[in-house]
Amino acid sequence: MPIALEEIASQLAAPGKGLLASDESTGTIGKRLEKAGFENSEETRRSYRELFYTAPIGDAGISGAILFKETLRQSAGDGTPFTQCLLRQGVLPGIKVDEGLVPLEGRPGETSTRGLEGLEAACRQYAADGARFAKWRAALKVGAGRPSERAIELNAQQLAEYAAVCQACGMVPIVEPELLIDGDHDTAAFAHASARAISRCGVVLEATLLKPQMILPGRLRAIHPAMHALAGADYSGPRPSPDDVAHETLRVMRRCVPPALPGIMFLSGGQTEEEATVNLNRINQLAQQQGRAPWALSFSFGRSLQASVLKLWSEDPSGNRQRCRDMAAALAQANSQAVLGRFEGPHPSVTSQQGSLRESFRGWRTDV
Repeated sequence: MPIALEEIASQLAAPGKGLLASDESTGTIGKRLEKAGFENSEETRRSYRELFYTAPIGDAGISGAILFKETLRQSAGDGTPFTQCLLRQGVLPGIKVDEGLVPLEGRPGETSTRGLEGLEAACRQYAADGARFAKWRAALKVGAGRPSERAIELNAQQLAEYAAVCQACGMVPIVEPELLIDGDHDTAAFAHASARAISRCGVVLEATLLKPQMILPGRLRAIHPAMHALAGADYSGPRPSPDDVAHETLRVMRRCVPPALPGIMFLSGGQTEEEATVNLNRINQLAQQQGRAPWALSFSFGRSLQASVLKLWSEDPSGNRQRCRDMAAALAQANSQAVLGRFEGPHPSVTSQQGSLRESFRGWRTDV
């Protein structure tokens, strides 16, 4: 394994650093843009993503940005390729390489991920276009007998095959076994399913990063009155405390993730922008107190780094562009502090009190 890949993985998971997940498919980002009052056009998508890539996110704690294939070859308004906008501030470009979810035959409600066919040629081209790392998402739904052994085995096999191809093509793979929060499950069930999914990713770990959920209870049932489910914006009950999230998350990661892995880059999983930061901060504080975390505990956040920016942009698309860039950097800085266990607030978000960022259309998306 070339040492360069290990160095890239370590750079992405460096202390106080994390990832901007801006790899939403055309359909997914389009729904967000339309909800905010914008047309889902190529130019709108380009202009929106330019807000982030031309913001000073490198100095604010972003080590890498995951791009969608359309975005990888786009440029800023002045003609500078987005990859160069990122690289010149020390942010490594990455690429989403999976092609979305497809139904798993014979298993209603379960999916596998498409994209292995032709993956090697695609990865070589992505690397030539400037991508230094890649991401593949598998989605597992918990509850009512799910995920099945078949779903776990197939998705884990796909993740492993993707990672091997990715490394052979000179890119660091991020493996994302996401457990959807829609199911009727408690923390124990979530933890068990997480452990099974994570343990199946057997690739060269020193040049691999993991992107799992924080361990959160499902949205329909509580373990006890103080541990109610995470839910969408219409849920008014109490949410799990940062201490609960930190203890459960670290317990599962210690049981499942080998120490050779450089970093665990948590996704934000439908939390508010502030919740994701506060929970990440507590995870790192507890890990430092206990002294038993051999990997970086960082972030690969999408909506938790974008929602406030989109809100500001929707209020004044022309006049608020600098405010949007400042917000992108401020959100990155807050999470950079959380990676160090030093976030004290206040949080810069302008959406944190408006409910979770969970999107009902996202979980079973099959668009690319």
